[in-house]
Amino acid sequence: QVQLVEFGGGLVQAGGSLRLSCEASGSYAMGWFRQAPGKEMQFVSAISRSGSNTYYADSVRGRFTISRDSADNTVSLQMNSLKAEDTAVYYCVATPRDYGLSFRVDYDFWGLGTQVTVSS
Repeated sequence: QVQLVEFGGGLVQAGGSLRLSCEASGSYAMGWFRQAPGKEMQFVSAISRSGSNTYYADSVRGRFTISRDSADNTVSLQMNSLKAEDTAVYYCVATPRDYGLSFRVDYDFWGLGTQVTVSS
């Protein structure tokens, strides 16, 4: 069973920054989804196993940066210029496949989630 351990999250003012990290018990393509109260799960960003391909939702492109450290199977999401609408529970996800990566069904493994709250 793949374990995903998420770090980071918290409360920040609008315009501020936060960094999320996720450690996997193996080498996988990984990413992040988020779910705000009363809203559907939303794709945020993903990165291939090699790190050579990255994907972003239009709503975060230019503000968020995903990266990975293959040595310890850790993926990080640097979130800058945060907005109130970024408030959500953020979930780390992983899959052994290295294609697609933008849809919920692409992922086999999910973390427990970490809360990000942006105050306006």
